[in-house]
Amino acid sequence: MSFSQNMQIVDFEAGADLSAKQYYFVDVSSDGQVDPAGDGLFAIGVLQNTPAAAGRAASVCVGGITKVSCAGTITKGNPVASDTNGQAVACATNDVILGEALETGASGNVIAILFHPRAKAASATA
Repeated sequence: MSFSQNMQIVDFEAGADLSAKQYYFVDVSSDGQVDPAGDGLFAIGVLQNTPAAAGRAASVCVGGITKVSCAGTITKGNPVASDTNGQAVACATNDVILGEALETGASGNVIAILFHPRAKAASATA
């Protein structure tokens, strides 16, 4: 059972139709709008709603316990990172650590994480 708690939410403008990207990692582009984060890259937060067009309000969790959509197997207690689409994956060497998994999940699951981005992982088990 995924959950969220004590989230800090900031509203941005969506950079595109993000209606299928709820609970994906996002980052702010040079135009000031949010788009899905890239593979192993920094993310400003996790998208909480489903804006259906560019320019619509995108509510983003920038801190706290949030839900994320998994693109692979993630084990409770391990660091998580973004894949090429902005979904959560197990952290690999040189990925930016975006938080810790509070639940175990597999591809297609939504799990809870403690979102707090930090330095790149020196190893896959950082």
